[in-house]
Amino acid sequence: MSSTAIATQPSNAKFVTTHWSIVLAAADGEDPAAREALANFCQTYWYPLYAYARRRGYPPAESQDLTQEFFARLLERGTLAGISREGGKFRSFLLTLFNHFLVDEWKRAKALKRGCCRIVSLDATTAETRFRHEPVETETAETIFERNWALALLQQVYEKLKRQYEAAGQGTIFEELKFCLMGERSTLPYAELSATLNVSEAALKVAVHRLRQRYRELLRAEVANTVSTPAEIDEELRELFRILAR
Repeated sequence: MSSTAIATQPSNAKFVTTHWSIVLAAADGEDPAAREALANFCQTYWYPLYAYARRRGYPPAESQDLTQEFFARLLERGTLAGISREGGKFRSFLLTLFNHFLVDEWKRAKALKRGCCRIVSLDATTAETRFRHEPVETETAETIFERNWALALLQQVYEKLKRQYEAAGQGTIFEELKFCLMGERSTLPYAELSATLNVSEAALKVAVHRLRQRYRELLRAEVANTVSTPAEIDEELRELFRILAR
């Protein structure tokens, strides 16, 4: 195992890829990279909105159509024109926009045949399996949205970290040590795990420390993508953990 820390790769993007900057760049419709980034964002965060629609009482098929149509509208040229970054937290902005869509725009939209406008890949079976595990009576649609937003964000961070380790040729190390990111204990004691990875226990502890440190860095960076100013990062982190602790 190399003791070299994983380096952060420089970005070649034409704009800072925060969620706000992606939306603002996509709003003018001139940058294809911004619209592609927005489409990728939609793919990552579709389930919180789907679960929100389900808890609002929409049946599965209609919730799928609503989610697809919402993202289709979001990606249409001119839809986001005139928005500003003054909205604060991006998750609040997205939910407000979705509510506006549910209340106003969907009422005026013509019925679409299912599957004719696929913007994100919705796995209906997986979505309903996940939704059946949502608390039935104790949580509002807003609470379900917030929790699933937090889970989607954490999953995004986890996947980024995994890709970084794999790119550095340390995929095996990540797989063996990922338990420490989830608050779990390894089934193997450190002595046995260090033997499995052919490193000393001291080097193993350093590797665990670096993995956790890099995870915290990526988590903070991802949260920074969802707020308007750096001053809001710590507050949003605390809020996300409060949401997950409910």
